[in-house]
Amino acid sequence: MTTASRQTVFWLVGFALFFLAIWLLSGILLPFAAGSTIAYFLDPPVRHLVRFRVPRGLAAFIVLLLFLLVIVLLIVLILPIIESQTFELVRRLPAFVNDIRADVETLIARLQQQLSPEDVDKLRQAIGERLGDLATWIGSVLRNLLTGGIALANLLSLIFVTPVVAFFLLRDWPKILGRIDSWLPREHAETIRAQARLIDQRLAGFLRGQLTLCLALAVYYAMALTLVGLDFGVVIGLLIGFLAFLPYIGAAIGFTLSMLLAMTEFPDWHHVLYTALVFFIGWFIEGNFLVPRLVGPQVHLHPVSVIFALLAFGSLFGILGVVIAVPMAAIIGVLVRFALAQYLASPVYDPANVKPMARFE
Repeated sequence: MTTASRQTVFWLVGFALFFLAIWLLSGILLPFAAGSTIAYFLDPPVRHLVRFRVPRGLAAFIVLLLFLLVIVLLIVLILPIIESQTFELVRRLPAFVNDIRADVETLIARLQQQLSPEDVDKLRQAIGERLGDLATWIGSVLRNLLTGGIALANLLSLIFVTPVVAFFLLRDWPKILGRIDSWLPREHAETIRAQARLIDQRLAGFLRGQLTLCLALAVYYAMALTLVGLDFGVVIGLLIGFLAFLPYIGAAIGFTLSMLLAMTEFPDWHHVLYTALVFFIGWFIEGNFLVPRLVGPQVHLHPVSVIFALLAFGSLFGILGVVIAVPMAAIIGVLVRFALAQYLASPVYDPANVKPMARFE
């Protein structure tokens, strides 16, 4: 077996063992994945403090403490509102469905003049079944989001292990990178470093930009929908911000839910139009200002690849898979582009790429 073949087998086996370990240990890795994500997100302000000659351990402690204080403050201020609005929304959901069904019945009554009685009965039955399924699905999703999120937040491992992991990673990050660099095969070390820098660039651009985008959208929609007068504006706004990691899907779900609530809650069409206007303004701001500045075109993570990664890794590894989906998508994307470049420069793609063999006299 040649050296290239041995190296290929080595890396393939290494990747296989890596994913096997994630699959086997997925039940305990969530705090470590969450801590790693937090550390990666907070590394720039730590490095900024280090430039002012603050010891890295102290800088990591200060930045992490401020981050945790902000999270606790947000939970104290927002969680009661979210909890009350979510339970109220679940309680009133059947009434909303009945109101929508009444509006549909009115529409069907107008169509009876143009459709046969059999077609009208089929249409009424189909709409009733779909509305019932929709109410059940939305109610279960909201309950799972609330109870599942609270249960997850109450896990001792997530509460206590995650900050500890984040602190030690922030403190020791340069040492960890130096140790990993010392393990790289010397012949290919520079190539691996170049690909790692690309991964860091893609991942940092997307992760930090997308998190900031989610926060901005959550604040905008929560405030705007509340000002319009929608009873559950805070919950819907936060839901849109949370789902903004799923490009287009989060906005579509939030728009549909908001319009259905507005049509059943407001007695006039003016507020319904105001609700739609909130989303049109939000989409304009997101597409023309937020995404170009926060995420940027240099990330090279297509929305479809992000959606696929979130669904695929979430299906394989549960909540842990959702946390690691974007980093894995960034890593796989860089490696695939590197492999494609190697293929295009190889004789497998074009025989003209074969280098002339050296002559031995």
